[in-house]
Amino acid sequence: MGLLLKPLEPMGARAWDEFVRSRPDGTFFHLAAWRAVIERAFGHPTHYLMAEQDGAVVGILPLAHVKTLLFGNTLVSLPFCVYGGPLAVDAETEAALESHADALMRSARARAIEFRHRDQADTDWIERPELYVTFRKPIEADAEKNLKAIPRKQRAMVRKGIQNGLVSIVTRETDVLHRVYAESVRNLGTPVFPRRYFRLLAEAFGGNCDVVLVSAHDRPIAAVMNFYYRDEVLPYYGGGTKEARQRAGNDFMYWEVMRRAAARGCRLFDFGRSKLGTGSYAFKRNWGFQPAPLHYRYKLEPGQAIPDHNPLNPKYRLFIAAWKRLPLPLANTIGPHIVRGLG
Repeated sequence: MGLLLKPLEPMGARAWDEFVRSRPDGTFFHLAAWRAVIERAFGHPTHYLMAEQDGAVVGILPLAHVKTLLFGNTLVSLPFCVYGGPLAVDAETEAALESHADALMRSARARAIEFRHRDQADTDWIERPELYVTFRKPIEADAEKNLKAIPRKQRAMVRKGIQNGLVSIVTRETDVLHRVYAESVRNLGTPVFPRRYFRLLAEAFGGNCDVVLVSAHDRPIAAVMNFYYRDEVLPYYGGGTKEARQRAGNDFMYWEVMRRAAARGCRLFDFGRSKLGTGSYAFKRNWGFQPAPLHYRYKLEPGQAIPDHNPLNPKYRLFIAAWKRLPLPLANTIGPHIVRGLG
């Protein structure tokens, strides 16, 4: 039998995930559960395509159609995720998946396709000049070794958090996370996600998702949602209040994620993506992580430019400055309607 391309059906999710886990380039963001999360949290239609050969899965492509008045019309693999793109056993299968995405772009009248590859791909698609990097580093089973591996100045910040009497717990409580996260991103000038998004993530990924919550005198001051995949931990959505900055709460929080993840059996810490020249980029370098470029690539309709919806774009400067001054309740009301187009 020849190569068969078909939409992912509910009964095929297990085979999909088994294929993802069998691939060295498979990531947490390729897992089938993201489909329902993106559809239910943001209302974006998804197109999850599976390739089969002689009844065996030989390729997958997760796509979402992100179309909003503010930010245009794009097919993305995958929005709200740092990694994505097709996974395939050979070049022929990958080409078939890409051809399907190309046809879908025309039928949906989208302006671009975006594949978020972690590694460089052999392709003639356009690649964005280096903007995003990722930070990944092995960790040890021994907590003391991990602490000593942190550069001296950053290690002092972790110890400051400990000396300040901060405590951490692991929880499934996403509403507290959202409350802390909302304040943090408003202060950065960024719209917040809807509360239901965090709830859906916790529901979809179960024991492979948790929240590390940091408190000072029983007051939550920092929180981060973490994903677990293979032997990796990915602290993904995190933030802290003004008090967290004063008490080294964020430094303590990420140490607690690392310490707890190592005890859980994780041997790789994925600090996620950052943009060059940002505060988060500098923070992760301070932890001793080395940046590795992300290879996002694009297929564009004639005359279209690469989508550029990031805070470093000068056209968003006034918006960001104004957003920082919004009352938090107002920012939390408006933000979810805007952020759905910024995946």
